[in-house]
Amino acid sequence: METKKALPILFAIMFLVMVGFGIIIPVMPFYAEEIGATPTELGLLMAVYSLMQLLFAPMWGRVSDRIGRKPVIMIGIFGLSLSFFLMAVSTQLWMLFVARILGGILSSANMPTVMAYVADITSEEDRGKGMGIIGAATGLGFIFGPAIGGIFSEASLHIPFYIAGASSLLTFFFVMGILKESLTPEHRKSKTSKKTSILKAFNGPVSILFILQLFVSLSLSGLEATFAYFASEKAGLGAVKLGYIFMIMGFASAIVQGGLVGRLTKKLGEGFVIQLGIIISAIGFILILFINNFATAALYLTIFGIGNGFIRPSVSSLLTKRSTTGHGSTTGLLSSFDSLGRIAGPPLGGWLFSVAIGMPYYSGIILSIVALLLYQVYRVKVRHVEAN
Repeated sequence: METKKALPILFAIMFLVMVGFGIIIPVMPFYAEEIGATPTELGLLMAVYSLMQLLFAPMWGRVSDRIGRKPVIMIGIFGLSLSFFLMAVSTQLWMLFVARILGGILSSANMPTVMAYVADITSEEDRGKGMGIIGAATGLGFIFGPAIGGIFSEASLHIPFYIAGASSLLTFFFVMGILKESLTPEHRKSKTSKKTSILKAFNGPVSILFILQLFVSLSLSGLEATFAYFASEKAGLGAVKLGYIFMIMGFASAIVQGGLVGRLTKKLGEGFVIQLGIIISAIGFILILFINNFATAALYLTIFGIGNGFIRPSVSSLLTKRSTTGHGSTTGLLSSFDSLGRIAGPPLGGWLFSVAIGMPYYSGIILSIVALLLYQVYRVKVRHVEAN
């Protein structure tokens, strides 16, 4: 499938998937509480989804290397739809857990397989642009989804789940009818053991890039978990204003990923863009410590969001160029490291916040410095390998 035709279709797919996912975000705590969940059980309900993604994303990536991208993307989207409908009809807490676990297992196929599809259809110099477009679609979906969920939840807490399920089901049929397969039979990988596939993907200098992404994900999720409390304490901001701030940050990050990442990686290379993103993120963390009103909170968080928006697409692009395994195995493992950061980041951020309200942001600065140093180690190792 031609790149010019495929990328807009992939953008639409990921946007629709993330809108569906985002619709339930503002509703889930109240829905679970209505069924009888305690705050601890709600935390477990949120964490179990990321845990399933951590465990199963590499598997789906490998499966897509063997059987093709389209069927795996369809499995992921259908699984997401099924989990939303199951949540909509849940009357007991265990039913919600079943829906979240099933959704996590199946929907973990989406992101790594779509990124592998991008890697299949783009040249190395346009790879960053393709990954950036997917990142932009994801970010925009997260902006519009919660807004839709919030609006329809006023009528009934069940309605957003039905809307999310229907949206995902329509996306499934859209993929079935419009998207063409990117991986020709001759390019599909022969069956290899799970252990061998992971060892091959996590091998040599590229292993450092996976760890770098873990640190970036840790710092981001720690911020997301604590910023509402921090902004309330420092600037007296409520839920509505915080919603606007995250929306502004999301739009800025999407513009960067959809427009700037491709141009900069093509001109200066992924390594430069990764380092630039880490430095801007660190500056954002420093500035966030000094917020005192809506304007400064919006500006400083947006600076952080712009920096963060540079990193993931560039890491994805560089990994698919450097890795010797199939694109699906590589992007699946990257999604696992992302999920690990999303699982560990919120409780770590919450604990640091309880020690001192600025601690999650000081730790973000430190994690950014570590990520920058890791990239220098990666560069040295690559030069050593190339010299030998």
